[in-house]
Amino acid sequence: MSTGMYEGAIQDLIDALGRLPGIGPKSAQRIAFHILQSDGDTALNLVDAIRTVKERVKFCEQCGNVSEETQCRICRDPRRDPAQICVVEESKDVIAIERTREFRGKYHVLGGAISPIDGIGPDQLRIRELMVRLADANITEVILATDPNLEGEATATYLARLIKPLGISVSRLASGLPVGGDLEYADEVTLGRAFEGRRRVEN
Repeated sequence: MSTGMYEGAIQDLIDALGRLPGIGPKSAQRIAFHILQSDGDTALNLVDAIRTVKERVKFCEQCGNVSEETQCRICRDPRRDPAQICVVEESKDVIAIERTREFRGKYHVLGGAISPIDGIGPDQLRIRELMVRLADANITEVILATDPNLEGEATATYLARLIKPLGISVSRLASGLPVGGDLEYADEVTLGRAFEGRRRVEN
């Protein structure tokens, strides 16, 4: 039951918006009233866009990136180097790395990072699918591009321990990225240099 200041549909909308990541109570209220005051077409276009994305967009069966096809654009591209896999937390990180034009391999999207506080362990991530992909003898390097924060580092350390026995080279992005930050907020130059200076993960 809602404990907000408004009644009925408007409070339901504020509550729904407030459950979205990065939107607090004040932002939710502001967006709700913007929708309320906008013309009917604007609101319907928003509803249609949300409905369409839920109907059409799925996750690539190979890498886990968002796609409207069974496989995403990058996995379908024959020009990509199949010997390198870059492991990221979210699809938005793929976009950030693609902007650098430094990486020409393929990706694997985990769907998050290990975070015991949030109840997210290895089994909740696409780690099993990654290990299946790494059975391919053509893969020679895995680049761990998880966020440079506590959860990202824990995830990278866990993955490195899993992958090293396979005889595949494991590297981590260089420290040009600010500790505690998110990959998506890094500018192209910083992220590009982090790729160039990636270091091999030793036992």
